[in-house]
Amino acid sequence: MAVEIEHKFLVRDERWRREVERSVRMRQGYLTSDAHCSVRVRVAGGQGYLNIKSGTLGIQRSEYEYPIPLAEAEEILDTLCEQPLLEKTRHFVPSGRHLWEIDEFEGDNAGLIVAEVELSRPDEPFDRPDWLGADVSRDIRYYNSQLARHPYRAWP
Repeated sequence: MAVEIEHKFLVRDERWRREVERSVRMRQGYLTSDAHCSVRVRVAGGQGYLNIKSGTLGIQRSEYEYPIPLAEAEEILDTLCEQPLLEKTRHFVPSGRHLWEIDEFEGDNAGLIVAEVELSRPDEPFDRPDWLGADVSRDIRYYNSQLARHPYRAWP
């Protein structure tokens, strides 16, 4: 079984921007998303992906990801996925022994920036950069599948 172990954090300030190695624009949509699982299609860096993730709340979830042809991914996004789509830029920032992925959301989620770090085991230690804010790993509102349905802009 493929397992993703990931912590999500808000960011406190803009200092992370000085450390960005590269950035990739992403567009993604959901074919389905419920308490059991989500099925997502993403276009990033000129490649299409199909992703299936368990609906488990927390830092450890089952995840399966497969490359698909770009043209098919774009067609699925435009015709089959729930609307609106999520659009974001993912920035890659090294810190210590890990590579942080910082998602800067656009559209209805503009203003939201979430930093994620993937680990190889749940108890793996990791450096916490100075720009890191609150841990939101167990807050379902910050899951991409939830942001597609309940955008950040509409939060109280």
